[in-house]
Amino acid sequence: MAITAAMVKELRELTGAGMMDCKKALGETDGDMDAAVEFLRKNGQAKAEKKAGRIAAEGLCRVVVDGNKAAVVEVNSETDFVAKNADFQAYVEAVANQALQTEAADIDAFLAETWNLDTSKTVKEALTEKIAVIGENLTIRRFAKVEADNGFVVSYVHGGGRIGVIVKAECATVNDAAKEACTNIAMQIAALNPKYIADEDVDAEFLAKEEEIIRAQIANDPKESSKPEKVIEGMVKGRLNKELKEVCLLDQVYVKAEDGKQSVAKYLEQVSKEIGTTLKIAEFVRFETGEGIEKKEENFAEEVAKQMNM
Repeated sequence: MAITAAMVKELRELTGAGMMDCKKALGETDGDMDAAVEFLRKNGQAKAEKKAGRIAAEGLCRVVVDGNKAAVVEVNSETDFVAKNADFQAYVEAVANQALQTEAADIDAFLAETWNLDTSKTVKEALTEKIAVIGENLTIRRFAKVEADNGFVVSYVHGGGRIGVIVKAECATVNDAAKEACTNIAMQIAALNPKYIADEDVDAEFLAKEEEIIRAQIANDPKESSKPEKVIEGMVKGRLNKELKEVCLLDQVYVKAEDGKQSVAKYLEQVSKEIGTTLKIAEFVRFETGEGIEKKEENFAEEVAKQMNM
């Protein structure tokens, strides 16, 4: 059967696969459109397996909010170019909506559940197909789901999806002023990356590790290490307190403070007085694309040559 340009175009629109792949699939299946789709899916899975070893450290974080529930996901790609692709962005949005509905406790369970957009496949199978279509290794790295019972949730996305933040607030009166204040807090979290809400939330292991580092720094400085023990203990305490002001949200200087001194805790106190009820940050989640992933540096020309020879 003669394969026409219109047939290739139709198959490409159905699958998103490359033009030459579509032409080959139609040729292999004698123009049978359904068989060609199946051919591409099977072939795509083989391609996905070859790509699975590549490092995916770019990508997007996406947040979706529905009433008092919110979910954030990080989906990684190999290149920033793909992260800007409309098809990839729509896929990440779909993953975020899946996370909003999921009951999964971890990423393995999430990947094993039914894909909401096509109940004939799992989330993992849908991911495999998307790898075949886009042509890069993709990973759903993580997700988080937050629900507020006595307040509300707000979100903030920075850098077109480089950072995604959810803030859960407890508040007896939910109004625009309270939500605006918490959106400001979400921006603070995106910018300054706190690890904890308050100093009482800091775990003992973190404190012990930071104290160990500070003591090592002092020991390696001849001038500081020669000071009396009482002075050294004061230095350790002072530096530890300074570190806590950087990693604890409420102790950080509020980025929009007019005097450059007001803490986040004081800002929340101010807003609470203005709205007539206590506004409290109960939880936050901050995802940054690629954080903690070791990126592989490759010569771009060499990478193109590899792709051409695949």
